Amino acid sequence: MLIPLSDASRRPMTFPFVTAAIIAVNVLVFIAELAGGDDFVNKWSLIPANISSGTGLITIVTSMFMHASWSHILGNMVFLWAFGPEMEDMMGPLRYVIFYLVGGVIAMLAQVIADPHSSVPNLGASGAIAAVMGGFLVTFPRDRIKSVLFLGWFFKITLIPAALLIVVWFLLQLVSVGSITDAQGGGVAYLAHIGGTIYGVAAARLFEGRKPIAPPDDAIV
Repeated sequence: MLIPLSDASRRPMTFPFVTAAIIAVNVLVFIAELAGGDDFVNKWSLIPANISSGTGLITIVTSMFMHASWSHILGNMVFLWAFGPEMEDMMGPLRYVIFYLVGGVIAMLAQVIADPHSSVPNLGASGAIAAVMGGFLVTFPRDRIKSVLFLGWFFKITLIPAALLIVVWFLLQLVSVGSITDAQGGGVAYLAHIGGTIYGVAAARLFEGRKPIAPPDDAIV
């Protein structure tokens, strides 16, 4: 298992307020889920059959701020913090938040298109975060990502090329297509990850803002 922590090749010019705010919103919504239980999840998560029938359209957005478990939200927020700050710095706050939200919507719609009659609730920020990762892949492919590598009971901190990490992650999503893991009445769909990543790769350049600080020569692999 590999957990990305941060970009070891560069640092943002300013504090990533938007990324931090997105994380805060996800945490607050998850607290609301714990308090509201299944009724809250069923009301605000995305059900493909409802979207196909033209109802519950707001859940295309609300579902991307919901999570199925503690491990689900922790994993997603760690990935967002690893890749989001540099993308926010490069795009600027406004472009970045638009890029993130559009990526989440496209990711959710990808799952609806793939299985329009499903009644399984879908939720999670994974699709939007996949968009951020796809954008990172085309923007900073040679950066090295500080990561925790687990080898059985042991672990080590290592540097992984961003392109290698993201491409391997994407391939894992491809081989898992069709799988949906149920938790607390909701589901996490791999097709949303794939849709988000493809959008990120295709659209990231359109959202470019200021030129990011180039990493030192010894930080490039």
